Amino acid sequence: MNTPRTTSTRPHALLSAALAASLLTGCESLPLQLTPAPPPPPATDSVVLLLQLPAERALIGGLRLYDEGAFDRAEQALRTALLQGLRDRRDTAVAHKYLAFIACAFNRLPECERQFRNAFAVDPGFVLTDAEIGHPIWGPVYRRVAGQPRR
Repeated sequence: MNTPRTTSTRPHALLSAALAASLLTGCESLPLQLTPAPPPPPATDSVVLLLQLPAERALIGGLRLYDEGAFDRAEQALRTALLQGLRDRRDTAVAHKYLAFIACAFNRLPECERQFRNAFAVDPGFVLTDAEIGHPIWGPVYRRVAGQPRR
């Protein structure tokens, strides 16, 4: 005769029920803490709006030309951006930075140094990235200018 197996599975069912109950009870005892969402980043100017401004459009074009290796045209666009008057001092510093890079790359070291000085003059917080500082051509010029007292 076969006896029903309900007696052998019953301890497992009771153990499972007890475990589930303890887990549910544990959930009830923990206070639910919601972390508030971080504030949104500050609003910036729309790129579309910036492209409507002649100086900013010239700066963006100059950076694109620099990235493409069209250094003569990049230099012209960056100078145009400065002449037309960029609205943000950081953008002005960036224009001077890339003009310094171009001057250094073409061995016009006094101009390179002057452009770095101009960048520091308009933006005292101006810094190059570690990779830019480590560049063998303009890195030493930048470090020399950065180490000099500002007026």
